[in-house]
Amino acid sequence: MKNLTRIGGAAAVAAALALTACGGGGTPTGPETAKGQEAGSDLSKLISINEKPAADLEPGGKVTLPLGSIGPDFNGFSNNGNSGDNTALHRPIDGAGTLGCWTIDFVGKVTPNKDFCEEVKNEVTDGKQTITIKVNDKATYNDGTPIDVKAFQNTWNILKSPDAGYDIVSQGNYGFVESVEAGSSDKEVVVKTSQPVYPLDSLFTGLIHPAVNTPQIFNEGFNGEMHPEWMAGPFKLDQYDAAAKTVTLVPNEKWWGSKPVLENVVFRQLETSAQIAAFKNGEIDAMSANTIALYKQLEGTKDSEVRRGQRLFAGGMNINAQKITDVAVRKAIFAAVDREAIRKVRFNGLNWEEPSSGSMMLLPFSEYYQDNYPVKETGPDAAKKVLTDAGYTPNAAGIMEKDGVPISFKVANFGDDTTTLATATTLVDQLKKAGMDVGIAQHGSAEFGKIIGTREFDLSLSGYTVSADATEAVKQFYDSATNTNGLGDAELDKKIADLASIEDNAERNKAAMEVEKEHMAKYFSMGVLFNGPQISFVRTGLANYGPSLFQSLSQVPDWTTLGWEKK
Repeated sequence: MKNLTRIGGAAAVAAALALTACGGGGTPTGPETAKGQEAGSDLSKLISINEKPAADLEPGGKVTLPLGSIGPDFNGFSNNGNSGDNTALHRPIDGAGTLGCWTIDFVGKVTPNKDFCEEVKNEVTDGKQTITIKVNDKATYNDGTPIDVKAFQNTWNILKSPDAGYDIVSQGNYGFVESVEAGSSDKEVVVKTSQPVYPLDSLFTGLIHPAVNTPQIFNEGFNGEMHPEWMAGPFKLDQYDAAAKTVTLVPNEKWWGSKPVLENVVFRQLETSAQIAAFKNGEIDAMSANTIALYKQLEGTKDSEVRRGQRLFAGGMNINAQKITDVAVRKAIFAAVDREAIRKVRFNGLNWEEPSSGSMMLLPFSEYYQDNYPVKETGPDAAKKVLTDAGYTPNAAGIMEKDGVPISFKVANFGDDTTTLATATTLVDQLKKAGMDVGIAQHGSAEFGKIIGTREFDLSLSGYTVSADATEAVKQFYDSATNTNGLGDAELDKKIADLASIEDNAERNKAAMEVEKEHMAKYFSMGVLFNGPQISFVRTGLANYGPSLFQSLSQVPDWTTLGWEKK
């Protein structure tokens, strides 16, 4: 499942990476990566975490990190709760819900997460697939409920169909699962499918507690309620202060895996401007600085360093086709955009270059990547031609209209970062030159989840996290029954269903890329303005935190090893 993220600030927690050089009190520790990497390049250049063994760190200690939003819906499997911030908040306290059976390394290799699933076996006979999962005997939710076949069955029952009343983000490959049964015991889970499904980690990456078993609980039960009793992870919830927008975590004495180094983790909901003051004052220990406006304000902060890498983000142009209903208008938006000009505004002063990306699903360094951007001729004249061919003509104000209705909409921008606003303004100006009446709808960072989840926008400056494999994304983004716009057709849906059974990674991802190419060229719903660097200022001495590529959206590869160097 791909997490929604806004373009300003971090995808989840404070993003950690290193720029060219930090002035004053900062010392660059990460690689001086000045451009996005391409296929076959050394991805280690995009990782900078100040890696240290847990045994070499100071026992105990506290880390405080900012989030753009905390809640109000804490169900990460639902549309209203689907955000990078929500995933970051849950990862240390709910590995069961955010990792489940799988763990992933920096470069995207997936293996069983032995804290929950000690072994996963796959067998295909006569076109039928059987997946047998050995669940860790110690795996237990905080309320004492065993993590066993019932959790797997509940996860499948909720996610297998978008028509069951649950407000799920995507059914993924669960629709191909025919049964989930106990094997030799409730700790052995036997999954049978109607057709082979790949990759295996498209199933049970996150488990849903058996008590979350009705649409009402799933859709409404997490509004303002975290339900720590339904979680399992190395930390547990100590306090959620809804008024102060603060979440405090402590080590979970019921956790059976590796014990965390830290004795306290605090998340604070802060607008970007408030994060600047908090970091300078030593109130938070890391902060994203993905724009020059932020970087310059943080430069020289005492006891800080800069870490730098690749942001796992694709998007910037998220069109609500339920509001902008004419496909010709959406195509004209794609044609009107000058992505290079937008990147110059976005990356000004950051020592970062990248080519125009043409995929929502994979980054250009992926061996499976291909450029699927659906228009070749761009600029105001190209956009106006698309509209003219569709029957639009300019009115007295120069706005293109059809049947007396002018093209008018707003671009939703979140947060108070000046560079992010400048990016939105540049996009608006480009659309205006193409004969569209466009303005900016400004919102606070904390409003992101609600506005995007309830589709209360026309075009949003937001996008999605990017994985190493396109199989889940192609289902979430382009299947007509599961994508948020409801765009697609039977032919594309069949191609998506068929590609899930392709075992070869290269062949399957190629098929996914071709689906994206066709869908973009027909429906024009999402486009990549940029990917971008991940740059953060981090408190000196914080270990095992930073740009981690696929291992961690929240810049924490392993919450049990996050901690402070010994002094």
